[in-house]
Amino acid sequence: MASVSQASAAVTGTGTSASDLLRSSANGVSGVPLKSLGRSRLGLKRRDFSVASKLRKVKKHEYPWPDNPDPNVKGGVLFHLSPFKPLKEKQKPVTLDFERPLVQLEKKIIDVRKMADETGLDFSDQIISLETKYQQALKDLYTHLIPIQRVNIARHPNRPTFLDHVFNITEKFVELHGDRAGYDDPAIVTGIGTIDGQRYMFIGHQKGRNTKENIQRNFGMPTPHGYRKALRMMYYADHHGFPIVTFIDTPGAYADLKSEELGQGEAIAHNLRTMFGLKVPIVSIVMGEGGSGGALAIGCANKLLMLENAVFYVASPEACAAILWKSAKASPKAAEKLKITATELCKLQIADGIIPEPLGGAHADPSWTSQQIKNAINETMDELKKMNTEELLRHRMLKFRKIGGFQEGIPIEPKRKANMKKKEEPIAKGIIIDVELEGEVEKLKEQILNAKQSSTERPALGVNEMIQKLKKEVDHEYSEAVKATGLEGRLVNLQQEFSKANSQDQLIHPSLNEKIRKLTEDFNQALSAAPNYERLKNKLDMFLELSKAKSLSDRNNNAAALKLEVNTKFRDVLNRPDIKEKQEALMDEIRSSGVSTPGDLDDNLKKKISEFKKEIELELAGSLKLLGLDVGVVNTKAIDMSEEVSLFKPKIEELNKEINGRIKNALNSSDLRSKIELLKLEVAKAGKSPDLASKNRIAALEQQIKRSLAKAVDTPDLKEKHEKLHSEISSKVESSEGFDGTLKKENPEEYNPANDELREKIGANRTFA
Repeated sequence: MASVSQASAAVTGTGTSASDLLRSSANGVSGVPLKSLGRSRLGLKRRDFSVASKLRKVKKHEYPWPDNPDPNVKGGVLFHLSPFKPLKEKQKPVTLDFERPLVQLEKKIIDVRKMADETGLDFSDQIISLETKYQQALKDLYTHLIPIQRVNIARHPNRPTFLDHVFNITEKFVELHGDRAGYDDPAIVTGIGTIDGQRYMFIGHQKGRNTKENIQRNFGMPTPHGYRKALRMMYYADHHGFPIVTFIDTPGAYADLKSEELGQGEAIAHNLRTMFGLKVPIVSIVMGEGGSGGALAIGCANKLLMLENAVFYVASPEACAAILWKSAKASPKAAEKLKITATELCKLQIADGIIPEPLGGAHADPSWTSQQIKNAINETMDELKKMNTEELLRHRMLKFRKIGGFQEGIPIEPKRKANMKKKEEPIAKGIIIDVELEGEVEKLKEQILNAKQSSTERPALGVNEMIQKLKKEVDHEYSEAVKATGLEGRLVNLQQEFSKANSQDQLIHPSLNEKIRKLTEDFNQALSAAPNYERLKNKLDMFLELSKAKSLSDRNNNAAALKLEVNTKFRDVLNRPDIKEKQEALMDEIRSSGVSTPGDLDDNLKKKISEFKKEIELELAGSLKLLGLDVGVVNTKAIDMSEEVSLFKPKIEELNKEINGRIKNALNSSDLRSKIELLKLEVAKAGKSPDLASKNRIAALEQQIKRSLAKAVDTPDLKEKHEKLHSEISSKVESSEGFDGTLKKENPEEYNPANDELREKIGANRTFA
């Protein structure tokens, strides 16, 4: 805007009116009346004015849709309308102070397991015992947290935010922006979403997941614009009859000078008054920290629910400690006296329920936490929807009227009076357990080191009992997972069908196999969302590892015992009187011949030595058969291949691998799989003495399966590779004795790569005359 400046000078004159002053001011000259301007020859030149404009660069939003929206994105297609996207990099793990001893202990247990694996000794059940005690210590720690520790968990930088939970619990969600007064506060997010087909208005504080997002979201501290946006959405939900769900996670309203100028207190007060008059059910969930009026501005609800490690306070523990004890170091004591945890607030009837969290806090398993929130919303809304409008309003009013209500002369309720008693100092349980467990870990580490250095004797452990116990626990966890995923009914029906088929001595029908396969796929897809998924995974890994170690140990023990028996039999054969007599006679004959090297022996003597060796081999083979070992004589000439032929072995293996892959793909196709299942049924029905019709049906099915397999490998590229390899080998070893240049083995039945696969799929090796 152009402006004219003038040196300060006293302008005198009479008859100067206020209107003259106003008009002169409007024209850009301040404090000089128009009449004076007319007398004073003030000239304005065009070159004294300049008009400039600058365009500010802003980020272009992809509204209403991006160029290539993914229709299968989690949260529905409307997810593309929200700027909230999954983080490109994984959040760095953050360890709180009270968690460090257990984290270090976990690392030590991992190191002990690695040391045990390196030694090759079996310490499995000691390690499993340590891990069990560690899990118990972890459980004890998180079930006996003191208030300041819960405050730290509620402020954890990796704790899931409002939008994380919303996108996990809703089928569709669209974010709504703006307070219709010129601003959109990113610290409060609003939008409409559906849970199990029911529409809700969602309003919540939104923190960031890293420093950049926290700055953008103002660390979850709303300005008056945010509360006015929330107020607009409340009116909208009330008009259309949408139940309201609010999520609270803020240290408090933003208390800067600009917010106070724009009416921060008035905006909060307006929200408080309005929420008590809304005619729809309201549920508030404290998912992190709820600070003062900034939390209460969207928290005047019919039901106030809190996550297990959430806190709700008038002043933060640090602020309270600074006021009362003049030092923020007294914040643990302040946190206890303020009664800000979910358990304490439920006792005081301020909160109406606690939503459980996994061990380690909501950030340890966000999906499971979101599922618990969804269940709590459904249960609470089902209860509130039974009330009419008048009952809803009265219910909301009475909830807040009874808070802190004490009058002289009226006895206090026994329950409330009990909650007012002075609480004993909390004991930080888990510290003693950690010390004892750490001692056990160090003791086991020393035991492993000693075993590695000196002892070769394996410790006698009840491995079999531990495997059986783990197997029962794994089966139990699988049963719980099936119940949690909602597949229990389908599993029971399939078990009944399977039992019925077995009772009638029938082979499983292809349709039943298909149902089992489909149920398995559905269960595997839904398993990761089960609440006990981590426990199941840990126990299953331990079971498999322990079983593998047991199998390896048994195999080594069996091999050592077998080796000892074989050596004993060999010595028994050599020590037999007749064998010993023949050996001495042969040695005398060799000494009498006077030869010094084996090459100087005559043919007759060589023949006698060869016959004696063969006799010993036959005797030893007969003795080994008594041990259940079938020993065959190896023909070295038959397996001897020239150096040239062995060069083609990798190419032959590669070609066989490709052929087997084609065959496996064909066998896994639905068409061929159904034919194989039908062939199984026909073979089972036919029994040992099939009639002519059964033989014809079986032969027809076998031909169809063979044609399908032949079609799978009868491709131009495979033919070309086979012919090329065949010609290379033929030209290379054309003169080799006993080799005709073909890739076939002596037994053509063994060469067919489809045979083993086909027999395995069909489950029958029966032939019919």
